[in-house]
Amino acid sequence: MELKNIIFIIVLGLAAALFSRSARRLIAWLRVGRPENRFDRIGERLRTTLVVGFGQSKILRDKVAGPIHAGIFWGFLVLLFSAVEMVLEGINNSWSFNFLGPVYSVITVLTDLFCLLIIVGTMMSLWRRYVTKVRRLQVEHEKVEAGMILLTIFTIVTSLLVQNALRGPVHNGDFSWAVRPIAQPLGSVLAAGLGSAAAFVFELAFWMHAVLILAFMNYLPYSKHLHVLTSIPNVFLGPLEPTNSLEKIDFEAEGVEKFGVVDIEDLSWKSLLDGYTCTHCGRCTSVCPANQTGKVLDPRGIIIAIHDRTLDKAPLILKQANGEELTTEEQAVWDKKLIGDYVSPDALWACTTCGACMQECPVNIEHVPAIVGMRRSMVMMESQFNDESALLPDIYGNMETNSVPWGGFGQADRANWADGMGIKTAAEDASMEVLFWVGCAGSYDERAKKTTRAFAELMQIAGVDFRILGTEENCTGDVARRTGNEYLADMLTKTNVETFQRYNVQKIVATCPHCFNSLKNEYPQFGFSAEILHHTQFIQELIASGRLVIDRTTTSTEAVTYHDSCYLGRYNAEYEAPRAALENVPGLTILEPARSEDRGLCCGAGGGRMFMEEHVGDRVNIVRTNELLATGATTIAVNCPFCTTMITDGVKAAERTDDVQIKDIAEVLRDRVVVPS
Repeated sequence: MELKNIIFIIVLGLAAALFSRSARRLIAWLRVGRPENRFDRIGERLRTTLVVGFGQSKILRDKVAGPIHAGIFWGFLVLLFSAVEMVLEGINNSWSFNFLGPVYSVITVLTDLFCLLIIVGTMMSLWRRYVTKVRRLQVEHEKVEAGMILLTIFTIVTSLLVQNALRGPVHNGDFSWAVRPIAQPLGSVLAAGLGSAAAFVFELAFWMHAVLILAFMNYLPYSKHLHVLTSIPNVFLGPLEPTNSLEKIDFEAEGVEKFGVVDIEDLSWKSLLDGYTCTHCGRCTSVCPANQTGKVLDPRGIIIAIHDRTLDKAPLILKQANGEELTTEEQAVWDKKLIGDYVSPDALWACTTCGACMQECPVNIEHVPAIVGMRRSMVMMESQFNDESALLPDIYGNMETNSVPWGGFGQADRANWADGMGIKTAAEDASMEVLFWVGCAGSYDERAKKTTRAFAELMQIAGVDFRILGTEENCTGDVARRTGNEYLADMLTKTNVETFQRYNVQKIVATCPHCFNSLKNEYPQFGFSAEILHHTQFIQELIASGRLVIDRTTTSTEAVTYHDSCYLGRYNAEYEAPRAALENVPGLTILEPARSEDRGLCCGAGGGRMFMEEHVGDRVNIVRTNELLATGATTIAVNCPFCTTMITDGVKAAERTDDVQIKDIAEVLRDRVVVPS
């Protein structure tokens, strides 16, 4: 064994020991979080990992940065063979994977190609960050580190390419299966130019490659690039579906002293892993409607704050668990607050819970549950509100007293919209094909009641045997849940579940995506499951089955643009049914806005923002409305009463009420169907 091998083994052993220590520390800190089962549905998790993790499907949504990052990522997967081979060679100069024969040829060809791709990719990344200055990458305190990491990657790959290029000219070993389309020609040029210095350059390249890899490996646990190690596990452990339901709180459990997320120990260990895994890429922030309209909310900043608080407090929690006392400095860190010292309360209240951040995150981080968890502690533990959320206590009072967010309405008036329509309640006759869940807006808001009546008329035309709950219907609790008042949401939900079970409800259709999402994805946590449909889905079913017939005699034409609501689209992946319903209508030309479907922009009403003020920056609904108006459409089609309100206000602000109308899809179809004589 040569001196080189002895030195390498010592360096390798030290690097492995240091990395093992760091890994154990990080895992121990994760255990500070609440337990959570993320090892169910293994098959689905493996598929998600293959598509999102290894396939880089979310990364590739960005047509410029996506291929650059994916190329670097796939290159590193291929170069893992070279890293292992480097270790073998460091232990014994003659060891390699050459014995794999033709398989080794494939590996060496791919190694050369991806070395070149990574070199080009890192140069393009440096250009985007420091020359073209992509906005989401301009985080001041990360500029030096980001550049250092990119240059390190560049050097690691370049040294590997030089090493492989000189391997043949310097060594006379068996490289019969080493096919190197780039390194071999480069080796001939380098050998001729370097002469007797070729052997020295080869050894220099080897040590640069080896030391940088081992140093980089040990630097990762202390850097934002920890995601290199945790991204694949985080994707595997991530949500299998859109995060369309929030975790239920068991208020009857014994020993519960805190509600919501007060500090990191109230987050699940998976949320802490999210903090480790954040790539700081800013894709979440670049699509956040609050951030893009000038609010303080930065989804990336929320996750980084969780990471920073974990690094600060987790060691102290473990120290106390071991019976050790904290120093004065440590006590000062302990006394800090996650909400306030690390995360701005204003940022939490600015969130519309639209889910765009999670849609774009390449490593499946769950921002919204963390944000709502912190809202819960602010509301239920501190009664803490800001200027924009100051009306929420009144909203809660209305919901608790009359089961409707708006004041001035009574439960006795909930079914007044149906006067004269001959609609039965479940109390009058519980035998039904479907229960029509009207919702608070559809029952009380004058504009939303037009949609309610239009949809009820469509069902009557189609011969649907439906019922309503009337005065027995209560708010689903969505607004209370998303704004953090889980106790109120729990009460409303349980009341509704009792009503559903009393009437043996098997199928529900709702005109509000927020009600639809709650009934479909959250009510099962409370023991109620049924077939839940949004009214656009039900309308399309009625058309497809022939129960609703489109009037094809009309000669009128109309240009329509369609706004995807977040809670139907992004939360429940329903983009086709509303469009299919519109496409069935002759004379309608559908114009898509610049941002649509899973890239659509929120109207600004979700997450309880419908009932909050908006004082900072541009109004989200104005920005979204202007995008819809830019299509040139004369009708804006919607599927949500909240969206209707927000976009109607946007059209008024643009002074376009004379030439642009806002219609729910039910209203569009009501004017275009054949009414049986």
